[in-house]
Amino acid sequence: MSMINSLRAAVRTNRRRTAAGLFDSIHPGETPSAVVDCAVYQHGRRHGETCSPRDAARLVKASKQLPEGEGSFSWIGLHEPTEAEFEGIAQRFGLHPLAVEDAVHAHQRPKVERYDDVLFAVFKTIRYVDHDQLTPTSEVVETGELMVFAGRDFVITVRHGGHSSLKELRHRLEADADGTGLLAKGPSAVLHAIADHVVDNYMLVADQLQTDVDEIEFEVFSNRGGRGADVGRVYQLKREVLEFKRAVAPLLRPMQQLSEPLQRLVDPEIQKYFRDVADHLARVTEQVHGFDELLNSLLQANLAQVSVAQNEDMRKITAWAAIFAVPTMITGVYGMNFDYMPELHHRYGYPMVLGSVVLICIGMYRGFRRNGWL
Repeated sequence: MSMINSLRAAVRTNRRRTAAGLFDSIHPGETPSAVVDCAVYQHGRRHGETCSPRDAARLVKASKQLPEGEGSFSWIGLHEPTEAEFEGIAQRFGLHPLAVEDAVHAHQRPKVERYDDVLFAVFKTIRYVDHDQLTPTSEVVETGELMVFAGRDFVITVRHGGHSSLKELRHRLEADADGTGLLAKGPSAVLHAIADHVVDNYMLVADQLQTDVDEIEFEVFSNRGGRGADVGRVYQLKREVLEFKRAVAPLLRPMQQLSEPLQRLVDPEIQKYFRDVADHLARVTEQVHGFDELLNSLLQANLAQVSVAQNEDMRKITAWAAIFAVPTMITGVYGMNFDYMPELHHRYGYPMVLGSVVLICIGMYRGFRRNGWL
């Protein structure tokens, strides 16, 4: 409290001091280990180096008392924080306990919720896993989670998973040195940039998945003796597409809501950009639904091909069994060892019986071939 009071006193005693002068005092502080980056922004510009969340909150609060301090906000990035690491930040920024619980424990459904003046968004991040050949155990997509708290003067991002880093995104937004870019619009601009970044990755993954789906489709309908593709590979790809679908489909409606005029927590200028994000997301959603339906059809077609191949095998076995039944029956009759049997003592009886067996077998073979059984 003493630091806050002294900071406020400094503001009151020196009205000529600019907001930029306040930010010159930012210095690296003692931060929780989960904090990846923490900075204060004013009119789209980053001021100072990485600081602690406590210092960021104080500086933003103090800057708002100055004429030039409007438009300042803090952006805190965390990676897999524990409850203890996130507790202080949650209390300092007044985050709702339900949202805090979701952010810490992860495994949440994609959504956007409002808690008073704070928007809480959950994104499923997707990364395509490169593989030389798709196998029944191949991992095609890897998922993570990204939570965003967007308030009036702060943005807090919580990332779970080994990918989907926001470092490059932050640097790209900060590269707009003249302050006229999206960052000048405040926290809602950061929320849009993150949503756009996530959806752009969805589009890249969908294009890469298209190659795997095309490969499976070609294999199912290629000439492999009617055996089709390995059903395990088809089913594994379907499971990966389903995981992708769970990440994309629930997010469409929340993105559309963020672009509606009734959403007062989003800058009207940024709402136009959210419409573009929603449009891209709708296209990805349709593409993923198409993958799912196509793989359903391919799975059924593959099973049908296997069934047809098995029927053909059974017909061949039946045809050969019928052919061999003829000599078995005839030789069985003449092997009963009765004294009085027709042609038993005939001079040409033996060759006549063998000839009859051969002729009957040849006739049956040609008949089965003509009807497609052999």
